[in-house]
Amino acid sequence: MRINTKVVHGKGMTVDPASRAIVTPIHMAAVFSFKSAEHGAKLFSGEEEGYIYTRLGNPTLKILEEKMALLEDGEAAASFASGMAAISTTILALCSSGDNIIVSSPIYGGTFALLSKLIPKWGIDIRWANTTEFVKEIENKKLVDEKTKLILIETPANPTLDIVDLEETANLASKKNIPVAVDSTFATFYFQKPIELGVDIVIYSATKYIGGHSDSIGGIVVSNKELIEKIKDETLVDMGGVMSPFNAFLFLRGLETLAVRMDRHEANAKKIAQYLEEHPNIEKVYYPFLESHPQYKLAKKQMSGGSGLIAFIIKGGREKGKEFLNNLKLMVVAVSLGSVNTLIEHPASMTHSTYSPEELVEAGIPEGLIRLSVGIEDVEDLIEDIDQSLNKTFN
Repeated sequence: MRINTKVVHGKGMTVDPASRAIVTPIHMAAVFSFKSAEHGAKLFSGEEEGYIYTRLGNPTLKILEEKMALLEDGEAAASFASGMAAISTTILALCSSGDNIIVSSPIYGGTFALLSKLIPKWGIDIRWANTTEFVKEIENKKLVDEKTKLILIETPANPTLDIVDLEETANLASKKNIPVAVDSTFATFYFQKPIELGVDIVIYSATKYIGGHSDSIGGIVVSNKELIEKIKDETLVDMGGVMSPFNAFLFLRGLETLAVRMDRHEANAKKIAQYLEEHPNIEKVYYPFLESHPQYKLAKKQMSGGSGLIAFIIKGGREKGKEFLNNLKLMVVAVSLGSVNTLIEHPASMTHSTYSPEELVEAGIPEGLIRLSVGIEDVEDLIEDIDQSLNKTFN
């Protein structure tokens, strides 16, 4: 089956066996009963498969996990209460005190805070390498040693949309027997297939494009069966960051329309990026599928589309940028991304406020940068809104 059919049907036509309902039931039960004392003992020992307690497993979560594994070309998946729960649980499943992780920079502000403030408290060392020269920096700085247990990357990167070469990174890691995890939230499986390029683990904030409506929070990790079992059994179950069955239902619903949404997100984003690039009051535009993007060839090589995120800098810097945001009438000034409605924000003071001014410079995040998550509205209405705001800002 092709991807547009898979997002709707998964492995085949989905029908609940008990009721014949064509929509997945929401199993909101926290607790599941046993047929007998012996049955309960067998479930706890692993002799039989079944459900005990939603922190350990849930039918609605299982359907979402199986579908995400299918769509990402992985063997198995785990679902989490948030994208941050997915990242932190994965790290703690693979790393112990004294180990180190190599991480691409820049990265989402929440992930940066986790890695720079909390993870080091467990005695895990974080080693940073620039996104655009990732493998080269790893080799030049000699970042890999016998205690390197994970390479964690985000591509396209938040918020600069820099690209990490996935195949090159996977080749380096495989020689050292180090798993590679990529946060693929911006591109989704629709535009990027990391596992096909040799990546071991794919991480999502499902809150974004998978849900698509800014109404549910969750995270997903896709990998091979062995790694997913390790993440679930050794960390997720004990830390307890499990997804709500109701949110799993919303993500399953979101997946069914993801293909048509992503097509519109990308088409709108490309037109807006081209408009911005030609505007006299825009200093710079960041969009992987613009030919002017310094990594355009790499983006075309490992992505089938540019997705719906744009970043740009307005002439006049941070103050003019704030004025521009305040003059918008249709676009919503808000964080997050991947929603049907267009969201716009100022990373340095919002999503990436966890970075100090010096860390912003080091990560290559300009203080005047604006991040735009393009929605599925009529693109001409969006361009008109940008245009009127720029006119008001500069006249």
